[in-house]
Amino acid sequence: MSRDGARDAFGLYLAVPFCRAKCSYCNFASGVFPAALQADYCRALLREIDLTLAALDLARPPVDTIYWGGGTPTLLAPEQIAALAAALRERFAIAPGAEFTVEAMPGTLPPAVLGALAAAGVNRVSLGVQSFVEAEARAVGRRQPPAAVLADLAHLRAAGIANVNLDLIAGLPRQTPASWRTSLAAAVAADAPHISIYMLEVDDDSRLGRELRAGGARYHAAAVPDDDAIAEQYETACALLARAGYRQYEISNFARPGGESRHNERYWLRRPYLGFGLDAHSFTGSERWGNAGGLDAYLAALAAGRLPRRERCALTPRMAREEALFLGLRRNAGVAAAAFAGFETALAELAAAGLLAAQGGRVALTPRGRLLSNEVFARFL
Repeated sequence: MSRDGARDAFGLYLAVPFCRAKCSYCNFASGVFPAALQADYCRALLREIDLTLAALDLARPPVDTIYWGGGTPTLLAPEQIAALAAALRERFAIAPGAEFTVEAMPGTLPPAVLGALAAAGVNRVSLGVQSFVEAEARAVGRRQPPAAVLADLAHLRAAGIANVNLDLIAGLPRQTPASWRTSLAAAVAADAPHISIYMLEVDDDSRLGRELRAGGARYHAAAVPDDDAIAEQYETACALLARAGYRQYEISNFARPGGESRHNERYWLRRPYLGFGLDAHSFTGSERWGNAGGLDAYLAALAAGRLPRRERCALTPRMAREEALFLGLRRNAGVAAAAFAGFETALAELAAAGLLAAQGGRVALTPRGRLLSNEVFARFL
């Protein structure tokens, strides 16, 4: 609820787990599933939405941001995209001008899919580029040449979808300072309004992570830059993007004026959202829950008329306060200094270490603090 008692609008997240190929570093709940499962999955999504709205006693709740993530949502057939979008309009009161983002892998936007996105009201696309250097992209299982990214951008703009984000990853196997600058320069030259920079975090559950843990050489594991090199590449990106007119507004996110992701900001500001699909998560303000991470378990639960939830947590006031601190600190705007009452010692120590800084009644991460953000957040948990 908002301060004046009016119900906040929700954000909607739809997980679409289908991929053409599984990237070696990825541990998301996605995979190369048979295309025949797509229709079953779309039907299951609608069942989950209906069961959730009934369980929460919500009738066409207001929505002001929508995000389809993956996987690769643009692998859905055009008619499936149209049907899902129409179903959302039936079940939710979507605000005029709502931000509607769909993730896409470069090369997955043929004319029919692009037309379906535009007709559905999609007004923002996030392209998972990761690298503009073809050898680096291929090293992690991606096949798109740089020209495919530029072609997608041109086609999106021609379709009236100019609000585009480009994802890049610092620390890919075979990446060098020079090749990283090549990717950054290409992203800036593409003139997208938003660029996301992620430092490679190799999870033990990914193929690359398992290979690194075993000391093997598959998936170019021996060519992954070390932590210091990745940190230097991140700092290079921050400086270069700032000179190019991109304002950093969160640890991993940079935008030209007005290009910030409204949906992602709701996560850091703890505004409510409902997640549907494989491994999706939801937050109502007082409660969080997540869905099953296996496709068979997800589909089976909904076929039996059950919600596919695997975890549920009612937030205590202390948990809510901790979340507000570590999520809020992700933003460059930081958190009001008054919110740190009771954490004065930790605040002083982190400031002395050069990880936090106070200014204008707010506390924010320093550039060094953004590199060591997990260490900072741990002090408030």
